Amino acid sequence: MVKVKDVLIRGLHNLRPEHRGCVATIGAFDGVHLGHQAILTQLLARAEHYQAPSMVMMFEPQPREYFSREKAPARLMRIREKIDALLHAGVDRVFCLQFNQSLRSLSAQEFVEQVLVQGAGIRSLVVGDDFHFGRDRRGDFDMLVQTGELNGFEVLETHTVEHEGERISSTRIRGELEAGRFAQAETLLGKPFCIEGRVVYGQQLGRQFGVPTANVNLHRYRAPLQGVFAVEVVFNGTRVPGVANVGVRPTVGDLVKPVLEVHLIDWQGDLYGQRVAVEFKYKLREEKKFSDLDELAENIQQDIVAARQYFTTRSNTKMGK
Repeated sequence: MVKVKDVLIRGLHNLRPEHRGCVATIGAFDGVHLGHQAILTQLLARAEHYQAPSMVMMFEPQPREYFSREKAPARLMRIREKIDALLHAGVDRVFCLQFNQSLRSLSAQEFVEQVLVQGAGIRSLVVGDDFHFGRDRRGDFDMLVQTGELNGFEVLETHTVEHEGERISSTRIRGELEAGRFAQAETLLGKPFCIEGRVVYGQQLGRQFGVPTANVNLHRYRAPLQGVFAVEVVFNGTRVPGVANVGVRPTVGDLVKPVLEVHLIDWQGDLYGQRVAVEFKYKLREEKKFSDLDELAENIQQDIVAARQYFTTRSNTKMGK
């Protein structure tokens, strides 16, 4: 894993002289899906052309989160996962600007002058033709082109990537996940959808039922999916089938923000403190509120049986049986 601290620039005040002269793009890059990967390929090609570092500029929180709070669309990735994916794709630096009252009050011209020109000293900017920025979103692609001509940087339009005649987007992927269409989501992402995080201590309620769980904080108000799923848990080069619940545990009724709880099938060990990746394979059912803990325990056992059947069927299909 790349050391984030070596390549992550937090805030305009942390831009140093050696960070200037880059080739940049701006966006949320939630999911780092195939559409984003095409932009990154374009970004890296321009960086190679100029023999300059590549940089992705993003805002934290995302503007829609700043204005809508918990009503904003659920994130496909937490920021740590996103940064890791961007660096894995070959990006040299990630520049994260805090989206606050001060930043949102900048006019489009002030944003260009203070952030792009004086701050990053960009040589080339890769953005979509529908990109808007600055106070009241008055800045647009045409304004960037004109300003770039005056300040010595080029502005290039990003390439649009479609699948089956429809643009690949984070919104589209969220729709596939909500519907439990994980194969389609994987096609659009270019990789299986997974949630990564560190295993933390929970209430250990599952141990009372003989099904201990690994608890992973989602660090978000909303999850892009909810329910009970057959999953694969990846850690230390090991891949183990499991059953995951994503939600607020309505039977217990002790949560506001969703959590991810995973039971690893036929596996024993201690995962506390370890980072894991949970890949979602098949939706077993919706999250439900049961009448009592006994009914909850009974349904958990049914979920495990259903997950075993899913993995057995998938294994037989791969073997051609």
